[in-house]
Amino acid sequence: MDSSAANYNDEAKKDDGTCVYTPVITLNGASDTTISVATEWTDPGATAANIDGAIVAVTDNSTVDAGEVGVYEVTYTATNDNGTTTVIRTVNVVVNQDSWLGDWSVSDNCGGGTGLALNGSPNIIAGGNGEQILITEFLNGVTGSYGTAICQIDGDAIVIDQASDGAPGGLGDIIYEGFGTMNSNGLSFTITYTWQNTTPITGGSGTCSATYSK
Repeated sequence: MDSSAANYNDEAKKDDGTCVYTPVITLNGASDTTISVATEWTDPGATAANIDGAIVAVTDNSTVDAGEVGVYEVTYTATNDNGTTTVIRTVNVVVNQDSWLGDWSVSDNCGGGTGLALNGSPNIIAGGNGEQILITEFLNGVTGSYGTAICQIDGDAIVIDQASDGAPGGLGDIIYEGFGTMNSNGLSFTITYTWQNTTPITGGSGTCSATYSK
């Protein structure tokens, strides 16, 4: 007897023609998929048919929240006179490189021109690999924004190794490094910076935090 039959009996010795079957569900797309948090996700759906090819309606129940990191499921069901078939798609909502890219606005307590003069509206682009991003227009100078911070990312974590750039006015350097974490909704992240501004007389050093928001 066919073990895929709805009325399968492991004691049966042969298929006597009485086998019956629930619908067969076919997923459109992968059964396990990963998307970036804070992006739109459209369920590709599923189809179902009886063993004779007759189409069966599919219903779905989704827990997916693309605006929050997590592991979610979409459950598809199809029913005929012989019973119900259920298939599950797993959707992983994660922070990845794409989550960091784009235009951001910055609020900080980093001291402006005499401290770590962060630009209030930087742009982040992809770096040389999937674990690197570049904060362009990183600093705010006398005549405009400048500089690029090279950042290493690991999921929702970000690290900026020690680097330096010219201080506003060109009389010293800004030496900085930092670390931080992306919020689980992908719409903001905070970096704690340690910095030194070597501009004579007005320079200084310290630790500060900056929140980047979309």
